[in-house]
Amino acid sequence: MTWLITGGAGYIGAHVARAMQAAGERVVVIDDLSSGLAERLPDGVELVRGSVLDRGLMDATLTGHGVSGVVHLAGRKQVGESVEQPLSYYRDNVHGLTVVLEAAVAAGVRRFLFSSSAAVYGVPDAELITESTPCAPINPYGETKLAGEWLVRAAGRAHGLSTACLRYFNVAGAAAPELADIGVYNVIPMFFDRLTHGDEPRIFGADYPTPDGTCVRDYIHVADLADAHLAVAAKLAADDVPGDLTLNVGRGAGVSVRELADLVASVTGLPMSPVVEERRPGDAAKAVASDELIARELGWKATRGVREMVESAWDGWCLRHPGARGK
Repeated sequence: MTWLITGGAGYIGAHVARAMQAAGERVVVIDDLSSGLAERLPDGVELVRGSVLDRGLMDATLTGHGVSGVVHLAGRKQVGESVEQPLSYYRDNVHGLTVVLEAAVAAGVRRFLFSSSAAVYGVPDAELITESTPCAPINPYGETKLAGEWLVRAAGRAHGLSTACLRYFNVAGAAAPELADIGVYNVIPMFFDRLTHGDEPRIFGADYPTPDGTCVRDYIHVADLADAHLAVAAKLAADDVPGDLTLNVGRGAGVSVRELADLVASVTGLPMSPVVEERRPGDAAKAVASDELIARELGWKATRGVREMVESAWDGWCLRHPGARGK
């Protein structure tokens, strides 16, 4: 099969592209490089530079490369920014998805994998979040992901597509230093950034009903996430009868922010005394995935631990900040 990966030069997308190519799949990437990096892509993966909002470009890419399956990763993903810019988030995440689906249907594509998020759940009161936990997003980013799931399933039913929606939990780490996340939006790179600049890392809230008072999250290594995409793609390719899957992708285990800070200190060797600040609005005390359904459906389970995530992320950080390791 030939797979088109939208947003394939991004942090997650490049890992998926490399994993699929290594598994013998033919891969084409479309990315406007607004946040992606062309050098992340391996030799043999063609990059089409442009936006998924461009229907003509989508049509030409799908038909010109004989695409038989789409992995849709393109979109915007910063929660705070989505609150400030809801119109652009709905345009890029929902309208952009609509354009991709319209082009896929017109080109006769029958396999579609959508990058969703645990943000669709909002702030659930659950020990483990299952795929049947009610969805109640609390910000425009989460809303666009839930609307995207609805759209993907509806298009699949109407046009005979086999579809899958993967709800990512907290993605971290890197398969290689050059593939590391270059943004400073998630907690691990935020810790690195403040340590590198001589500032104490911040913990938002230490009075939650958790063992150490800080938020608990489920972290998934990006290489494991890429492997999950491979497993889903294989199932979609093998299905003779169109169907749909909605699956959590996590480790099924939680780590507190305080525990993560201690691990960052251990890995970096840098002294750390986090400053506790007020809670951030909308932060759940605990958000841990149930990984039972994906194990049952695909036989897939995450294999990499949190220390490996931090170590690989630190290697990537030091590649781009050469003086960090010597601080």
